Amino acid sequence: MSKPTVLFVCVHNAGRSQMAAAFLTHLSNGAVEVRSAGSAPADSINPAVVEAMKEIGIDISHEVPKVLTTEAVIESDVVITMGCGDACPFFPGKRYLDWKLNDPAGQGVASIRPIRDEIKTLVEGLIAELK
Repeated sequence: MSKPTVLFVCVHNAGRSQMAAAFLTHLSNGAVEVRSAGSAPADSINPAVVEAMKEIGIDISHEVPKVLTTEAVIESDVVITMGCGDACPFFPGKRYLDWKLNDPAGQGVASIRPIRDEIKTLVEGLIAELK
């Protein structure tokens, strides 16, 4: 059986979706194909998000925000949105989840830590469901 593909989507692909993708990549040990994208991608990853992830040993400084494409949705088994509203295209047969998370944009590392930790918990639950 091929490994499942998960796409994380938020508006800027500079915070929440990047953290979620990094956690899923890290915690699944390669058992899941991981993608992330944004409906209106930023120019770069939020530096405070990079710092918050570095604190727990995950380096996402090399990542770049990517634009959400219809192809990325079509090629994914699970699409997880994080505050992007109706910007994500819908295709029958895909599993869609919407994670309600605070937006780390404009926040400092101290405010991002609880968001990061909540994302980790959600990703751990997702991994258990995908097995």
